[in-house]
Amino acid sequence: MTEQELDRLRGPLEREYAEDLVAHRGLTPEAARERSASQMRELLPAGAATEGVLLRMARVDDAEVGWIWVTLPGAGAPDTLRAWIHNIEVHPEHRGRGHARRMIQLMEAELARLGVPELGLNVFGTNTVAIGLYRSLDFEVTSQQMAKRIDPAG
Repeated sequence: MTEQELDRLRGPLEREYAEDLVAHRGLTPEAARERSASQMRELLPAGAATEGVLLRMARVDDAEVGWIWVTLPGAGAPDTLRAWIHNIEVHPEHRGRGHARRMIQLMEAELARLGVPELGLNVFGTNTVAIGLYRSLDFEVTSQQMAKRIDPAG
């Protein structure tokens, strides 16, 4: 992925992640925007040139269909043995055609060549389509968070 491609994708990614933080973590919109931007700065301090980060564009023929962002173990991934998918996205007009599956499979092959033994990710519990995809690719639940909103007046 080029720096220009990352710059184009970064804004929408920050906005969508902030919206998820509001919807699923109860953050205020302002706090969610700041956390999203802060995490992007921390995880990609040198942009597309950040060491230990794999940013890959998915193309079919000449059409860009999506992208994937993976951090290698020891480069900001949550643990030292596991690579981590921070984002995988298929552009809306290309969804439902197996592109996300293929991106993950190609990433797994690249990680295997690098000697990385495991690949992890987080997924919001309401994202049933993604959960189904990950299960079909043999991802297993390794931890689970639950939350309940409390009515302050109740």
